[in-house]
Amino acid sequence: MLFNSYEFLFVFLPAVLLGWWALRPAVVRLAFLTAASYVFYAWWDWHFLPLMLASTTVDYVAGRALVRLDDGARRRAVLVAALSANLALLGYFKYAGFFVDSLDGVGSALGLGQPFPELDIVLPIGISFYTFNSMSYTIDIYRGQVAPARSPLHYAAFVSMFPHLIAGPIVRYSTIEGQLRRLTPTLSWELAASGMFFFTCGLAKKLLIADTLAPHVDRLFAGHAHLGLVGAWAAAAGYALQLYFDFSGYSDMAVGLAFLLGFRFPQNFDSPYKAVNISDFWRRWHMSLSFWLRDYLFIPLGGSRDGKLHTLRNLGITMFLGGLWHGAAWTFVVWGLVHGALLIVHNLLRGAGLTPRSAAVNRAVTFACVAAAFVIFRAPSLEIAGDVLSAMAGMNGIENLSALHAQVGASMAAGVAALLVFVNVAPNTWQVELRPRPVYGLALGAALAAAVLTIGNPSPFIYFRF
Repeated sequence: MLFNSYEFLFVFLPAVLLGWWALRPAVVRLAFLTAASYVFYAWWDWHFLPLMLASTTVDYVAGRALVRLDDGARRRAVLVAALSANLALLGYFKYAGFFVDSLDGVGSALGLGQPFPELDIVLPIGISFYTFNSMSYTIDIYRGQVAPARSPLHYAAFVSMFPHLIAGPIVRYSTIEGQLRRLTPTLSWELAASGMFFFTCGLAKKLLIADTLAPHVDRLFAGHAHLGLVGAWAAAAGYALQLYFDFSGYSDMAVGLAFLLGFRFPQNFDSPYKAVNISDFWRRWHMSLSFWLRDYLFIPLGGSRDGKLHTLRNLGITMFLGGLWHGAAWTFVVWGLVHGALLIVHNLLRGAGLTPRSAAVNRAVTFACVAAAFVIFRAPSLEIAGDVLSAMAGMNGIENLSALHAQVGASMAAGVAALLVFVNVAPNTWQVELRPRPVYGLALGAALAAAVLTIGNPSPFIYFRF
């Protein structure tokens, strides 16, 4: 079920909110929320609901076992078993086909034909997100940073909670543990206003901006072989903006839905295109994933503790795996490696005192690097990414006005230019101070109405495929 669909907005969400706030006691409310979340997930394909239940069961049992055991070796064995089970599920459903296809490609290149049969595995929606949620829970219990869930119901509600289930933010149990133990008894005006504000902003970002950019970006990437310098940069900047407003829109909607249920989720975006370097970008973009990779991968690898060479190695490994997390394709692997290289180069330049002093220059360079890397992220293949990147480098020359008008068009050019200014000067959703004034209510209502009227055939969020 999509947040931007009529069945969610006018059937599922009202029914869930009515039931959630009407029911008592807490155990009944949590059971209702968990059941509703399972319905939300099963709406896409109920066959994969047992997979999420299996992952939930493994980590709940592992968490209880970890607090009962005193022996270090046994605790490590439980942790390894739980993580292995999660990674095995993720690996099979997300990466088995990619691995086999890659081996077939190598075999064909060596003249061995196609040694393996093609695997037709459907990727369960949201598996990357709920797997990372579950893994962080088990690791945090092992580290002694969080107590295990009070009951299977508490843990099932945490994993399945529909606002963050499909595409994040990646919510850690430590963030929501106290909220599950002490449920908000009534929906206050403050919670309702915050929830509607975030949800409306997210819906408007998705439907009025991201989905409006999408056909223009798709057309430019479809004509990748014929792009000139300006058209290629329009494609790159357009997709960078489309992806930002699509994913930050989802994250805002998730936060808004959490407010409407009396929960508070962490911020996932902090004006990432205002970043002044690539490290700053990753502190602002998909923050819940960035911090997850930092705490559960980069730091355990050694972080910055063992000298410059090891720090650079750890950055490269972290971003390689971060890229692979996004999707089972070589484009995502290369995208992750490019970001690893950018982080390494920035680390070296900063250490040598060679970074520009101008914040405006740093911002422009950072956005250009990010947008160019997103070309690899967006392209169906590395060959197509190469076509667009070579055009961005000027290899195809500069288009004449008629070709530019045919490829880009005045509406897209104006829209991209306006949005580039907007993301550099406007506050993000978390920075807006809510005020109980009629003009704000009217503006929010108008934005909500405009967004709802454009739904038609709702399009999935980009991060659903990850």
